[in-house]
Amino acid sequence: MTPGIHRDYQHIFYRDKAAGFAFLTGSMSTSHVTAIWSRGQECPDFHVDISSASHPFYSGAQRVSDTAGHVGRFNRKHPKPASGAP
Repeated sequence: MTPGIHRDYQHIFYRDKAAGFAFLTGSMSTSHVTAIWSRGQECPDFHVDISSASHPFYSGAQRVSDTAGHVGRFNRKHPKPASGAP
């Protein structure tokens, strides 16, 4: 890497506001808000709206739709034409 043009790679907290979940990772993101890590190290604290802890796809809280009900409703609304009709 060329010296002097890249931001510093550092530990940073990502906090999910919706789930109350936080994790520590390495990133070049910056934040003026800091938090104290469990080992006493001060790290930037970056708040995110959604993460794997609160996203429906990852948390298993997806809404399951009743496909049979959808198909039945469609068939009632749009019946098949009688045979012999043009």
